[in-house]
Amino acid sequence: MDLRSLRYFVETVRLNSFTQAAESLHVTQSTISKMVRQLEEEVGAQLLIREGRRLTLTDTGNVVYERGVEMLATMRQLATEVRDTQALERGHLTVGIPPMINLLFTPVLKAFRQRHPNITLTLQEDAGQAIERQVAQGDLEIGLTVLPADPALGLQSSPIASYPIWALAARNTFQKNRTTLKLKSLAKTPLVLLKDDFAMTRALRTAFAEAGFEPQIAAQSGQWDWLVAMASAGMGVALLPEPFIHRLAIGHLDAVKLVDPELPWQPAHVWRGTYLSHAARAWLEVCDDVLG
Repeated sequence: MDLRSLRYFVETVRLNSFTQAAESLHVTQSTISKMVRQLEEEVGAQLLIREGRRLTLTDTGNVVYERGVEMLATMRQLATEVRDTQALERGHLTVGIPPMINLLFTPVLKAFRQRHPNITLTLQEDAGQAIERQVAQGDLEIGLTVLPADPALGLQSSPIASYPIWALAARNTFQKNRTTLKLKSLAKTPLVLLKDDFAMTRALRTAFAEAGFEPQIAAQSGQWDWLVAMASAGMGVALLPEPFIHRLAIGHLDAVKLVDPELPWQPAHVWRGTYLSHAARAWLEVCDDVLG
């Protein structure tokens, strides 16, 4: 089976579009169509049902797609391992990193570039849950998320640190001189949270369910500073990890630590399988040295 045909087919299914697949792979749409037809001839069965712009997988197509994703991930892993044995101190590493976590990594980036100037490092920003899926699919070798990661993906993980989560609200929202707040106290309080594709929000929703209540969500955003602005305006209580609290001028806000239970914000590296390239191992070593 031709791997290029398989790659074009997988990309077409993933994007559900011949046109978008062609743009993604930097080829013409006719090339994509030709390669998919070639794959169907090799398999001896129709893989896609074309209904206008809508594409539907046949039973055979579904099998080829699922196994194709695995095969392409294996080939990427093979290429990584071969490059690693040849590159020694040279190489390239792409690290998936959520916007919530990247503020912790400025000193890590500086130390990594000083220690490994021949390794090209690229940071790919995305939400934690999206990074987990990309790592599981083999699109990223290593990434960062907030624990617990999705257990269904079977990823390896290594925590970086653990910080408490704080509640921020407009001045005089909480009782005067209060320093802590029980989680159940938020049961009837409007909340402003990060979007659901953030791993932190997944962890918070799990904690709310375990505490026995459904949160009243006033608004959600992908930007933590906007959450703070909404909290300051009295729209609701924002929940943010401790490192962000230290970066804010919170004189005009109430800030209390969540307790009972105390919810840990645990950024962690995740990767797939047991093999890590030299570049990835070097990255983990620098993170450990700088962040402890």
